[in-house]
Amino acid sequence: MAELTFTPVIGIEIHIRLKSDSKLFCSCSTDTDAPANTNICPVCMGLPGSLPVMNHRVVEQGMLAGFALNCGIRPKSLFFRKSYFYPDLPKGHQISQCDLPITTSGYIEVHDSEGKLKKIRVHHLHLEEDVGSLHHSASDGRLEGADTSYVDYNRSGTPLAEIVSEPDVSSSKEAVEYVMTLRRRVIYSGASDVELEKGMMRFDANVSMKCSDGRWGHKVEVKNMNSFKALERAIEYEIKRQKKIMLQGGEVIQETRHWNDAKGITSPSRVKENYRKFIVEPDLPPLYISQEWIDRVAARMPEMPDVRASRYVTDWNIPQEVADLITDDRNLADYFESCVKAGANPVRAAHWVRTEVLRVMNEKGLKISEFTMKPETLAGLVERVDGGKLSTTQGKEVFDYMCANNSGIDDAVKALGITEGGVAGNALADIVASVIAANPDVLDEIKSGKDKKGKKLKFLQGLVMKETKGQAKPNEVAEAIAEAVK
Repeated sequence: MAELTFTPVIGIEIHIRLKSDSKLFCSCSTDTDAPANTNICPVCMGLPGSLPVMNHRVVEQGMLAGFALNCGIRPKSLFFRKSYFYPDLPKGHQISQCDLPITTSGYIEVHDSEGKLKKIRVHHLHLEEDVGSLHHSASDGRLEGADTSYVDYNRSGTPLAEIVSEPDVSSSKEAVEYVMTLRRRVIYSGASDVELEKGMMRFDANVSMKCSDGRWGHKVEVKNMNSFKALERAIEYEIKRQKKIMLQGGEVIQETRHWNDAKGITSPSRVKENYRKFIVEPDLPPLYISQEWIDRVAARMPEMPDVRASRYVTDWNIPQEVADLITDDRNLADYFESCVKAGANPVRAAHWVRTEVLRVMNEKGLKISEFTMKPETLAGLVERVDGGKLSTTQGKEVFDYMCANNSGIDDAVKALGITEGGVAGNALADIVASVIAANPDVLDEIKSGKDKKGKKLKFLQGLVMKETKGQAKPNEVAEAIAEAVK
């Protein structure tokens, strides 16, 4: 009997907080770090007589996010009431577009196990309001062992985009690449900053297993993942857990499970229930989006990061890993392209941005918008190094001085005592003669033929480079020494 094999079938649900100063249906601030329960009003608390009013900026942010996922925009969408009872939902229902969303289907491309591009279909993106946040008195902030739970409604009503994929994901690695690519694209679109450390992106994974004998395991929804590593670990654990159950002839229960990051396991949370829905939210009219509005928002869309990286590789011969690194930040990619536009060689400019610019940013904790050296200035420095006026070592010294003192290239060169073009000609010959005169024993070994591996020549070259403070060209130093020891 053939050994049983199992194929994971995974769908990903993602909640992303959209960028807006005010909530989805009221004018309350979206500052969730404010003192608890200060950014609330009758609307986001669901008090009797209060009516929601649509935030049109959020609609545009949702459209931008949809474009980033290759989705179309639906001209008419509806809001529904998703009813359930929980302390973080004061009005007993959540307003959501779950059944007739703002977008139509889209896709994200990832690499499969063989490295080939594969499309993960996006079923839809819809708009909805967030709920409040629970704070538990247990030492680890979790519900287990807590004596008391507190509710902060500042988050209630903040705008979310929920993005639901088709079950096209086949592994934890595909899942991580999918959410990472999706995150980069949404950030590029300007729809959200998607800062993970601020809870702006949360993941749920729907995991089931298909067995080679024709059996299918029930779908299990895994919740409580807010990092890429947690998503990967949770999916890996759930695949192993479900496979073990099916190998033993058991049945996987359709349920919601909670990911415990500290223990590295999932645990039962509740049997999956069906939400009770009113057909349409009675206090909100249908959302109509004209073609003119769609076109106006679409015109704001930038080139997506993966497309941009591909262009760098194809047009400028930049290595893929360097292109991916530079395009990870839209502002950094803009800075790099400004360097190239100012005349810098693309490959050289990419190298300087990847090594020197990012090094200084990391050391000082800066964003590229806070980096004081203008891209045109960096382009000028790169050109001087490429043109041989400065060695690479000198160029880095000049770069560091400019960053530390916010100076121009000429001022930095003068302050460092660098001679552009390097030490050459008679000046170099004099230094070589001085170094050789100070090391007669080395000269004797070279002339006697004992320096068969050239170590003594390299020793003299190092001394000359030191005397010139790195301003001589290594090949010219080697030639001058060879001439002097004849």
